[in-house]
Amino acid sequence: MTASPNSRDLLRRMFDAAVASAQPALCIPPHLPTPGQLGGGRLIVIGAGKASAAMAQAVEENWSGPVSGLVVTRYGYGAPCKRIEIVEAAHPVPDAAGLAAAQRLLEVVKGLTPQDLVLCLISGGGSALAPLPGPGLTLEHKQDVNRALLKSGATISEMNCVRRHLSGIKGGRLAAACHPARVLTLLISDVPGDNPIDIASGPTVADPTTCADALAVIKRYGIELPAPVRALLESGRGESIKPGDPRLAGHEVRIVAAPQMALEAAAQVARQAGVTPFILGDSLEGEARDVGKVLAGMALQVARHGQPAPAPCVLLSGGETTVTVRGKGRGGRNVECLLSAAITLDGQARVYGIGCDTDGVDGAEDIAGALIDPSTLARAWAKGLPPKDALDNNDGHGFFQALGDSVITGPTRTNVNDFRALLIEAAAPTT
Repeated sequence: MTASPNSRDLLRRMFDAAVASAQPALCIPPHLPTPGQLGGGRLIVIGAGKASAAMAQAVEENWSGPVSGLVVTRYGYGAPCKRIEIVEAAHPVPDAAGLAAAQRLLEVVKGLTPQDLVLCLISGGGSALAPLPGPGLTLEHKQDVNRALLKSGATISEMNCVRRHLSGIKGGRLAAACHPARVLTLLISDVPGDNPIDIASGPTVADPTTCADALAVIKRYGIELPAPVRALLESGRGESIKPGDPRLAGHEVRIVAAPQMALEAAAQVARQAGVTPFILGDSLEGEARDVGKVLAGMALQVARHGQPAPAPCVLLSGGETTVTVRGKGRGGRNVECLLSAAITLDGQARVYGIGCDTDGVDGAEDIAGALIDPSTLARAWAKGLPPKDALDNNDGHGFFQALGDSVITGPTRTNVNDFRALLIEAAAPTT
């Protein structure tokens, strides 16, 4: 395990294993109710997120009784279903198709009884895919705020706090609309810490945050708000469903896949290849370029000093970094993190890396991420691509695509957030 092609291949296999571990076909069936648990009522399936269509497909393939419903997923992320309707919409900036789907989700759960069970399938991306505006707001208002949040550098938790208080469906509102039916929510987590309220902005989860908290986020990042949006927040009319609301009594929430599971799957691939894995954390946050610099510093310590462990080893991490957009490049938080790491590594021998989003989409591009190796910077300079200029321009995708180092998976139909790995090869034996 010393040659460059082998190291790059191992990194890609670790990433593929991480994605495979979070496939709905594996993680949904163990959590399905039995027909006997329905008590004579109906099973209604609803959901939103990049994995929701594949989750619905897993339900259909493993549920023997009657079922109906609707889920909304990203364009290109649909899955063949016969009884559950699949709708596709835009992500990360919402569109009219997502708005119509959100409205229909509320229609689907009207008129239910206490005997009915609503199975809600939620994964990352649901915030943008079900963009039902709150009172007095339009889709355009939601789009404007979403674009500003994505460029601001706010964490996913902060962004979703704002989104919940501008919504007619998030922050527990969808679960409240199901009352008096029971609700079982199955979650594929894409957020640091796996807090259900932050996964797709918690449409079926009580929300302890307030409009004042949302306004604090807006102030913290200097975001300009359309007047109706500010009025909604300042008036308190955007308050979400709070803990203790009787409409949510008896509801159950289960996380069926999470970043830690994906990292453990990747670690197993490394062990099988004779490489010691170290999981540094499943919920790392911060500016992508800063996280990349820190991770690279750890890899340098291993390569140069054999600390805290000798090579060969791999440093694995997940979570969700942020990018404060200052340039005009094509973005991507994973490629920004990776480019920053490559600059810090400065061609260090025996160090290879991968940074990808497990949903197959890093930023707004249909590119999962990229790979680096000791030749990355030299190859870039040979092509007239100054690495620091690309980083300053937030153009990780343009940089790695020019080098032929992009990782393109197509729709993975799951989402357990970012996957990063820095592999340090063993030094060649001396004679």
